[in-house]
Amino acid sequence: MSLTGKHILSSDLFDRDELERLFELADVLVPVARGEQVTRVLEGAVMASLFFEASTRTRLSCETAFLRLGGAVTSTTGSEVTSISKGESLADTARVVSGYCDLVVMRHPEVSSIHEFAAATNVPLINAGNGAGEHPTQALLDMFTLHREFGRLGKSMDGRRIALVGDLRHGRTVHSLMKLISRYENLTIACVSPAELRMPQELVELAVRRGHRVEETEQPGSGLKDADLVYATRLQTERFADKPLPYSDEFRIDRELVDRVCLDDTVIMHPLPRDSRPGANDLSTDLNRDPRLAIFRQTDAGIPMRMALFASVLGVDREVRTAMRPSTWYRPEYIGPDDAPFYRNSGR
Repeated sequence: MSLTGKHILSSDLFDRDELERLFELADVLVPVARGEQVTRVLEGAVMASLFFEASTRTRLSCETAFLRLGGAVTSTTGSEVTSISKGESLADTARVVSGYCDLVVMRHPEVSSIHEFAAATNVPLINAGNGAGEHPTQALLDMFTLHREFGRLGKSMDGRRIALVGDLRHGRTVHSLMKLISRYENLTIACVSPAELRMPQELVELAVRRGHRVEETEQPGSGLKDADLVYATRLQTERFADKPLPYSDEFRIDRELVDRVCLDDTVIMHPLPRDSRPGANDLSTDLNRDPRLAIFRQTDAGIPMRMALFASVLGVDREVRTAMRPSTWYRPEYIGPDDAPFYRNSGR
């Protein structure tokens, strides 16, 4: 399947073969993402970065990935600084912006927005998060992280126990991840959340139809037990309005819980941001020096995976391998003091 010219609106687009192809290309692009090599396969191309909702990692990661491929970026953030604040429709915005660029990356708080925009544009559109709907590029980088983590541990993706923890109702990252991870075989997927924040039933049914065992539980201790992957998500407070937040400290994933119920080689991930304040019911900072914590390896994976996606959508994926050359500037060997020893020594 070719991705050239396609909108990337949902994780539904990717089957297992396409995932494996993207992993292979992203692996090739890791030195470019790290600044060790240079490629200009998108020189002259322009990406429009439209973020109508707050973002740090996704916006900077997408823009950096496009720039690393030699392209240029034009951007706007917040609906209050666009003509939408004057009453312009998304359709009109889409038609105008498509005349300025070769590809659009968009985030918007409304689920239907991405489809309305896609219907009115003639350039490829990448969904960077549509409300509580999906976040396909995050799911792709999550899967690429797992590809690298499980590869390092000598594990295949098939036959694993996966624990998805937190606000599974509103967490668009786990919605997209559920669609991708269920492309693999013979998984046990533990959906761990308060009853009010359960995974949407249609996604549970999708995984079951694909032959997986799905457990739904409100008990993190049993849900995380012996998991190969623990994927934590924060409480999506911006989706609640004035409703009470049904979230107790049982859902704090800290060193005590992980040491008690997880494996020595469990991979711990989180799409970020996490709430790092003392007492927050999220992924605890007391795990920062635990080598099982992969959250920063996960964020690093976003650049090469999004580079692979952009190159594929704009049809230059076959040119990447022959268009790379060494860079000439200084780069550190690793990012920071909390990096696991194997991470520092393996070139990330």
